[in-house]
Amino acid sequence: MSDNLQNRGQQDRSRINLHEKWEVQYWTKELGVTEEELAKAVEEAGSSSAEAVRQHLRGTRH
Repeated sequence: MSDNLQNRGQQDRSRINLHEKWEVQYWTKELGVTEEELAKAVEEAGSSSAEAVRQHLRGTRH
């Protein structure tokens, strides 16, 4: 199932899809990180869950 750009409801806000350029742009701005930092955080958090990535980033920033 492909990403429906017309549907930006809760499902899209709760997941980070690194394969969609517009999502990467949104999440880098939202989280205040670079594309590289975002990709690393998604990989290290073990999930594309936005909340898991937020928590991971909080833990890595002192």
